[in-house]
Amino acid sequence: MSELRGAAETAVRQCLALESDESCAIVTDDEREPIGEALYEVAGEITDDAVVVRYPPGETHGSEPPQPVAAAMAGADVVLAPTTKSLSHTRARTEANEAGARVATLPGITEAVFTTGLDADYESIATHCEEVLEQVADADEIRVTTPAGTDIAFGIGDREWLSDTGIVHEAGQMSNLPAGEVFVSPETADGTFVVDGTMRPHGLLEDGQELAFEVEDGLVTRISDDEIRKTVADAAEEVGDAAYNLAELGIGTNVAVTDLVGSVLLDEKAGGTVHIAIGDDAGIGGETEAPIHLDGILLEPTVYADGEPIDLPTATDA
Repeated sequence: MSELRGAAETAVRQCLALESDESCAIVTDDEREPIGEALYEVAGEITDDAVVVRYPPGETHGSEPPQPVAAAMAGADVVLAPTTKSLSHTRARTEANEAGARVATLPGITEAVFTTGLDADYESIATHCEEVLEQVADADEIRVTTPAGTDIAFGIGDREWLSDTGIVHEAGQMSNLPAGEVFVSPETADGTFVVDGTMRPHGLLEDGQELAFEVEDGLVTRISDDEIRKTVADAAEEVGDAAYNLAELGIGTNVAVTDLVGSVLLDEKAGGTVHIAIGDDAGIGGETEAPIHLDGILLEPTVYADGEPIDLPTATDA
């Protein structure tokens, strides 16, 4: 527990700024209990109204938690959710924010990622997010290319770019921890993207290993990898084409992450990377609900905003 203490202090005190007159719900599962207990220990030193809510791990990322868990989230001022499967793109998380809760999700968090990923200057991360937002916020089209073969264009339409800074001090705000990205749910997308960084269920890809996806009119039409193809097809049996939705374009802004480690939660935040996700986008400004949200990290991207290349934050900016 002592090894987790510093990261828990950062999460509860700096990132969420929990106050003594607030309630706090630590939502965790059977496989992430030590992290949940470390957060609870710190929260309990600040407020008498702190609870741990634990449940069996969800089946997939984006699957809804049990109703009592959702109720605890909606009833708290502050929610921290270190879970095996992500709660970021769930109705439970959305409804908690709508009720005024400040929420930090830590999907797939490990003790190693928890201790290293929260050893960062979150004010610096917030600055890098602002700098990226200034370059993309008014663009109608974003294009991404990579040496691995990515060439995909996104129509932003009326969708709003969002910022994941790790600073969650206002009612209704939400962030991942570890944090550091600017992201949007685009209205349209066409082209090809090639994941050569990290993607579930493979983790960190080997040198030369690539996962290719073709996209037409906002839907993924071809997946080169058998396991990912099956995951999406299984979800499609439940929700149809929503499972193939091109859900997210994200730009990493955490310059403290200098090496990918195989954790999507951490690797998608790395400065100088882009990630693209398939499936649910209802929790990030889109209109599609699906039981999956699969992120893939792209290395060495060039990002164009209405034809002009933008500056991406990298480790040299730390």
